Amino acid sequence: MSCGNPHETDCRDVLAEVYLYLDLECAEGRREVIKHHLEECRPCFQEYGIEQEVKALVARCCGGERAPEELRERLRVKIRDLVLETDPREFQTDRTAD
Repeated sequence: MSCGNPHETDCRDVLAEVYLYLDLECAEGRREVIKHHLEECRPCFQEYGIEQEVKALVARCCGGERAPEELRERLRVKIRDLVLETDPREFQTDRTAD
């Protein structure tokens, strides 16, 4: 989506990061860039508003649920096992010379 007006940051880039912005998961500098864009671009601000409402609705409907402790513990064990099983060499690039 693009509003057709020139901006320092492209509308598509802002909207691609709107959930990160909503969840406070992007760097402070990036938050400022997105905030500035939303303040000057009405179409993006409206889209941001819709996303904000969806997030609030999901939080209201599902926010109080918590997974059973037994499930949470099984997940912790599985994640720990997967991390311990991972061989760091699997992620190294092949550096053989031609």
